[in-house]
Amino acid sequence: MRPVSIAVCVLVACAHPAPPSRPPRGDSGWQVTGQDRPAAPATHGPVTLSIVGTNDLHGAIERLPVLAGFLTNLRAARAADGGGVVLVDGGDMFQGTLESNLAEGADVVRAYNHLHYAAAAIGNHEFDYGPEGPAATPSGPGDDPRGALKARAKQATFPFLASNIVDNQTGSRILWDNMPGSTLIAVAGVKVGIIGASTESTPRTTMAANFAGLRISPAAQAIAQQAGMLRAHGASVIIATMHIGSSCKNLEDPHDASSCDKDEELFQVLHDLPKGTVDVIVAGHTHAGMAHLIDGVAVIESFASGRAFGRVDLRIEPDGKVAEVHIDPPHMLCRNEKRGGDPIPVASCESGDYEGKPVMADPEVQKIADVAIARGDLLRNQPLGVTLTDTVRRSWALESAEGNLLTDLMLEAHPEAQVSLTNGGGLRADLPAGQLTYGQLFRAIPFDNRFALIAVTGKDLRAMVIYNLTHPGGILSWGGLTAKASCKAGKLEVQIQVRGKPVDDAAGYTLATSDFLASGGDDVIGRLKLPQSAIKVTDSIIRESLVDVLRGWKATPRAAIDPSRLHSPSRPRLDYPGQRPLDCAQAPSSAASGAASARQTAGKDAPK
Repeated sequence: MRPVSIAVCVLVACAHPAPPSRPPRGDSGWQVTGQDRPAAPATHGPVTLSIVGTNDLHGAIERLPVLAGFLTNLRAARAADGGGVVLVDGGDMFQGTLESNLAEGADVVRAYNHLHYAAAAIGNHEFDYGPEGPAATPSGPGDDPRGALKARAKQATFPFLASNIVDNQTGSRILWDNMPGSTLIAVAGVKVGIIGASTESTPRTTMAANFAGLRISPAAQAIAQQAGMLRAHGASVIIATMHIGSSCKNLEDPHDASSCDKDEELFQVLHDLPKGTVDVIVAGHTHAGMAHLIDGVAVIESFASGRAFGRVDLRIEPDGKVAEVHIDPPHMLCRNEKRGGDPIPVASCESGDYEGKPVMADPEVQKIADVAIARGDLLRNQPLGVTLTDTVRRSWALESAEGNLLTDLMLEAHPEAQVSLTNGGGLRADLPAGQLTYGQLFRAIPFDNRFALIAVTGKDLRAMVIYNLTHPGGILSWGGLTAKASCKAGKLEVQIQVRGKPVDDAAGYTLATSDFLASGGDDVIGRLKLPQSAIKVTDSIIRESLVDVLRGWKATPRAAIDPSRLHSPSRPRLDYPGQRPLDCAQAPSSAASGAASARQTAGKDAPK
């Protein structure tokens, strides 16, 4: 079960005064707000607007005091030259840390209010908390599956923008408090329109029960509609803040997009947008880096977990036209931190100077973070009674020791199941060597998913394995199941064993997995079209059940966990030729086996 302290802290966090009143939303689906604070007076000459973008904070509130220091210096520089700063977020603000989850994101919003965000997109994980309180999904007719999200929007002094989240009943964009499709602000005498959009994968990458009754409409169409209204009301600059992204390897030359992944959703949106619709895109969701001018649009994305921010400077002429565009690479908050690496402890962060002044952490934001962190520390430092002889590594795309460990623990938590399953996107951090603590396990699996027990056939298991092998995306980690795939005469053949015996396609098996996957997440189980009677969702949060199992190993030989025994590149649980997705029509060499690919296992930071 979820610790009792969570419910208490949620109630405390939600018992704060209502935020200042905001202008009403217009019938057109957008709202007008005041200037960025502190506001700079309008000038008669060209002005510089600095667009600052963050994305995928995932509850890393300890980073926000440092970010505030950068913003203080930048706002001072813009105030001195008569310009202004527009701060926006690309979504996935809350889910991911103890300090954020215990209060369902309330402390993150409190800090964002102080940072004077102009707007934020709604990420897929904004739906994860479900109703207000400890329940992850609605348990009765009175529960609002979007209750926690709506509470955070009401708390915010900036809008949560949702141009393409549609209510299936009405067929129109959602009309929830403080969630317009766009917003119009004035900064340094320039009217700036900001539009929010969410990824098309949202229904598959959050708790399906919390998104029921909603759908995602095409982002480009929704953005174009909102942009037309904003331009008609005088917007000189249009920003799209989107929980939609891509990734680029070269971040130094904004005019060279050859290293960018053009198969990602962001490029489809850019392709479908009429030229000149938007000036700047603040992207998110893919946890990668972008700093490019693509089809005349400045696009920035800045990794995840508060490691960096993006910046675009626009030189605006008195007639409102954009005369110059300057795009910075993602700026690391800590200059001693690698762009592609995991965040370093804030205590060892070297932020250096910015805009000619030392960066100083904001004391007011620090107070907000300290309260949240202290709350999380009550659980974070609790030992679980086991020791890891080496780092247990995760991977999104390849079999990993961490995925195997978790699925083995899931089977022990539910011995009535013969097979267990989790997804690569659910693994968020490596488990470090040494004594394992609750906080370290939480970082690895921060989502409050519950156990689901599913009645499947051997044929269903085979279909899931084959689908995962032949399609891109995250790897599936299996417990109790091994598979060996081969290409013969251009066709894929898969031999599967369950508990050491060949799978019987007609036999019944019990599968232990997460309610996320059981309810259609990642389209792995949902595509089987199983009857609802085959799926039993329990009240047990997976992480807490695994904690109980690990604590039961204390003072036994199992208390020393050796990752080399969890995953062997020469004997993987999923053995396949070449690399996923498999295409036997291309006849990959059997020498390039999945076991060889597994040697490249790395903790890829990817969306879930």
